[in-house]
Amino acid sequence: MASKAPGACCFKAVLHGEPTGEETKKFGYESYVAGGYTTTDKVIVILTDVFGYKFKNTQLIADELAKTTGYYVIVPDILKGEALTLNVTMEIFGEWFSRHPVQGTKDVVTTFLTNLKKELNPSYLSGIGYCFGAKYLFHQMTADGLFDVGVAAHPSFADEDEVAAIRKPVLISAAANDQIFPTELRHKTESILSSIKDLRYQIDLFGGVEHGFTVKSDDNIPAVRYAKNKALSDHVYWLKHFEPKK
Repeated sequence: MASKAPGACCFKAVLHGEPTGEETKKFGYESYVAGGYTTTDKVIVILTDVFGYKFKNTQLIADELAKTTGYYVIVPDILKGEALTLNVTMEIFGEWFSRHPVQGTKDVVTTFLTNLKKELNPSYLSGIGYCFGAKYLFHQMTADGLFDVGVAAHPSFADEDEVAAIRKPVLISAAANDQIFPTELRHKTESILSSIKDLRYQIDLFGGVEHGFTVKSDDNIPAVRYAKNKALSDHVYWLKHFEPKK
C-alpha cells in the first residue's frame, strides 16, 4: 500500500461560505459546475472524497479554482448518488465501501472523462483527487491516462503499483499528522516516484494539520488555515505551470 484506507478522520468537517456554481447533469453524470470560468478549453476535474460532489467545501474549492485559473472546473458524482454524511461510523463506512468496488468507481471516472473529452475536446485536462478520489486520479495519470497533469491531496487507499504507473506530472499535498498517509507510506511514495525516469513530481508536507486538511479544514485555526490556502495556491501554480503554451 502507498496509502491506507479512509479512516474516522475522513468524516469530520467545518463548513464555510456559499457556492456560486450549479448542480447539473454533465457528460452523463450529475455534477457540480463551478462559477467563474472563462474557457472550456482548459479543464479541471475534481475527484472527490467520500462526501461527494454536493459537499459544500468541495464546491467552494471548485469555485475558487475557476475564479483563479479561468478554467472550466467540474466535480462529477463518482459515488453514484451515495455520498456519505459527516460523522458516520466506521461500520457504516465499511458497508458503504463494499458497495463501491474499485473497478466500478474506476469505470465511472473513465466514462465521465471520455465523455467530457469527446464533447469539449479540451486542449488541457487536469485532475485533482482528494482522499478517496486520489486513487482514481492516479489511474488516469499513466502514459495512456486521460489526465495531462494531476494533484493529489492526502491520498487514501492507493496501491504501490498505481503510484509506480504514474507518468504524468503529479503534485501531492500531505499532512504531517495523517494515519492514512503516514510517514512510512509517504516516504515509500517518494521513493517510487523518484525512481520513475523523467517524471515531474512534487510532495509538499504541512505540519500542524491532519488528513483532509485541504477540504475539511477549520479556518479558525491559523496553522490549518495557512496550510489549506497554501496548498490551494500550490495546486493552482502547478496546474498553470504545465498549461500548454500558445
